[in-house]
Amino acid sequence: MLRTSRHSPTPSRRAPLRTLAAAAALLSLAFTCAALPHSGAAAAAPRAADDMQSAAPRSPQVPAGVTAGVAVFDRQTGAFTEQFNATATFRSASVVKLLLALDFLWNLSPGSIADADRARLDAMLSSSQDDAANHYWSTYGGPAIVDRMITRLGLADTAPPPAGYEGYWGYTAISARDTVKIYRHILETAPADVRDFIMQRLRQSTRCASDSFDQHFGIAAAFNRPWAVKQGWSGNYAKGTCGPGSSTSARTQVDSVPAREAAGVDLSRPALHTTGTVGAGDRSIVAVLTLHPDGTSYGKAYTDLGRLTRSLNVPGGTAPTGKWYGTWGSDVAVRKDPALGDNLLTRLPAGVEVLVGCQKKGQVVSVPPYTNDWWAYLPQYGGYVTNIYISHPDNQLPDVPLCTEQR
Repeated sequence: MLRTSRHSPTPSRRAPLRTLAAAAALLSLAFTCAALPHSGAAAAAPRAADDMQSAAPRSPQVPAGVTAGVAVFDRQTGAFTEQFNATATFRSASVVKLLLALDFLWNLSPGSIADADRARLDAMLSSSQDDAANHYWSTYGGPAIVDRMITRLGLADTAPPPAGYEGYWGYTAISARDTVKIYRHILETAPADVRDFIMQRLRQSTRCASDSFDQHFGIAAAFNRPWAVKQGWSGNYAKGTCGPGSSTSARTQVDSVPAREAAGVDLSRPALHTTGTVGAGDRSIVAVLTLHPDGTSYGKAYTDLGRLTRSLNVPGGTAPTGKWYGTWGSDVAVRKDPALGDNLLTRLPAGVEVLVGCQKKGQVVSVPPYTNDWWAYLPQYGGYVTNIYISHPDNQLPDVPLCTEQR
């Protein structure tokens, strides 16, 4: 099979506000929760953006247990502002889709391609569709695509998938340094129409990927627009929960892993990568490639990658306004309004850290033993979650302003 999988706590007591007569029915409309938190863990929340393992701030700040390769290149000065294990190789997951697109367009103008290819490239670059990648990989030579692009771009650390796994495009080896080279080629060397075609689709990255995973982590969460991203994920992550539908999408997992490493590249541990550009004129190119301990959930990897990305020196990048908090529970709903009903926007990855912009009172929600009528507004999602699922012991978050604008 050609498809490679990718991209491959506990709050303290809350004072009840009032008893709801139909708490059970209300709960079923609100959230599906895997388990209530264990006592005492929320005392460590909230988690701030600079709440890292090391007491002495450093850059980059790599969370405990995470293996990372980082490169940040300032195109205005022509210099790197960050390099951390920049030559270390990781399995690319969907970051290789940049090479698939470049190879297909190498001798073609985007204006001349067939409608079917335009649709495939749209989906592959903006919503990371695997079926499109499978098509280009199987049609145009698989590993030979990687070999061609290594020669064309002068990539030093990139390699095709290991022997026996030639069909798995996500097993392509790549480094943060080579990822910067790929983006520099797109922005500075590729024909203008190819540059604009690819970058426009990366700027239009959808929050929900084609496989229902939330792909607005890392760069997309750490910085205000303008940004453009191509993300990657690969591992034994449980399921995607992104979108207004119920969380019923299939697991994403490595289809077959013969050993922990092949040709020096880890094929097993959960991977999560964020790559792209940040700032006006695509000033900074950012590549953060990460591996996480076995068993790490998508929400935990998402959170750790976010903390690492926020610690970087990225010229031209501006941080969004708000306060970062942990969450608990599974399939936590983000809603258009601070109330239950037919207003579901998406569901959060379990345990993910979110940016809270403001809070307001809304419908009373009961998740025994908790009852709360405060809701947190998440500006990056454009919606609200009940404060019950924010990892803080108080019903009203003490350091978050009230929502004063109509949202």
